[in-house]
Amino acid sequence: MASTAGTVPEPGGRTYTLLGADRRLYRSAAPGRFGGHRKSRIYGRLDCPAALRAIVGGGYAAHRVFFADERTAVAARYRPCAVCLPGAYAAWKAR
Repeated sequence: MASTAGTVPEPGGRTYTLLGADRRLYRSAAPGRFGGHRKSRIYGRLDCPAALRAIVGGGYAAHRVFFADERTAVAARYRPCAVCLPGAYAAWKAR
């Protein structure tokens, strides 16, 4: 799976840095739909209450990464957040 497919930014347009399935950063014209924490290897929704609390507490933001979609986060070997993705977390835990 190519992590940069369809992500060529428009000239002069805004770009976003996302993490691909190969765990390499790449530039995208579209913002990430999921956020993650590089050290704990957890991904979740951008409005996750646990992640927002961690960001306010400091330190978390330095290790924050973003994914184009959930499939990419899973391919990069990140696990779902138990707080904001309880169904995906339960399925991951059952494996």
